[in-house]
Amino acid sequence: MIVQDAPNDALSDVLRLVDAEAIASIALTAGGDWAVRFPESDFVTFCAVRRGSCWLVKDDGTEPLWLVEGDCFAAIRGEFGLASSREVRVAATQMFRPDDQARQYGSGNDVYLIGGNVRFDTANGGILTDVLPPMLLISGEAAEAIHWLLDQLDKEWRRAEPGARIACNDLLRLMFIHALRTYIAELPPSSGNWLAALSDPHVGKAFEAIHADPVRNWTLTDLASLASQSRSTFATHFKATVGVSPIHYVSRWKVRLAAARLRRGRQPISSVAASLGFLSDSAFSATFRRIMGITPTEYRALHLLPNADPLGHRGDLERSRQSPDASAAG
Repeated sequence: MIVQDAPNDALSDVLRLVDAEAIASIALTAGGDWAVRFPESDFVTFCAVRRGSCWLVKDDGTEPLWLVEGDCFAAIRGEFGLASSREVRVAATQMFRPDDQARQYGSGNDVYLIGGNVRFDTANGGILTDVLPPMLLISGEAAEAIHWLLDQLDKEWRRAEPGARIACNDLLRLMFIHALRTYIAELPPSSGNWLAALSDPHVGKAFEAIHADPVRNWTLTDLASLASQSRSTFATHFKATVGVSPIHYVSRWKVRLAAARLRRGRQPISSVAASLGFLSDSAFSATFRRIMGITPTEYRALHLLPNADPLGHRGDLERSRQSPDASAAG
């Protein structure tokens, strides 16, 4: 029997680094005249209309959006509200709390929504959320994969069988990943957003190689060869797509990996530097400070987790490969 791990990819690495975790799966039923406001939070709120329709009122001054059955959205940042009509005042309240799994608003059950929150590591979440728009919108016509997941989420929610809570949260996490895929597929090629590299036929090959072997001291020649482009063409193409030069991205990635290890483990800083291919502690410290604004020692003092592993081998950040250990990063 041949046992083969699922292939690794850059987005999976980033999601591991930011520690994406679904923390609540919630159902909302509403009818008549109703409105509810979702205050800004540190979470990404995912919501799907399963029955009926309602208005999505954003806080950026843009026109409200009419959501119908099958539509989904992920609120990355900023306040927003849901309402039965544009005339109903959206009152302040708190929604989708982990300790309160079902809500009823107004009278009746004209509208049924389901969703929840996705939480990220506070020190690293910006790697992903900073390159996303305030709101990801997925129309019902474009969300076939999400619809299947929503059907399963609905079943788990309604049946409440053993393990349903974990199943709901895992399904919600999958829905968020599909929402990301939808957004990535719509990104223009030269957006200056590293997510665009994931689907670029040239930059993508180099991008995945960097993620697959972050310990290697990549050169522009190495990466251009993988992309099947000349050095100058590749460098220009990479910067237009990702927003930074190839070598800067390599350095930034290594530093992100190092920061995660410093935050989640207590191994010596020199060991962290060596594990990521830095030739000296001084080179590591200088690169880290240039990118993060502080030294590795200062970063650890500010961000070390209370339950940090003395050996620094926590969770999914350490992956065994044929090459030296590679951690997830973005």
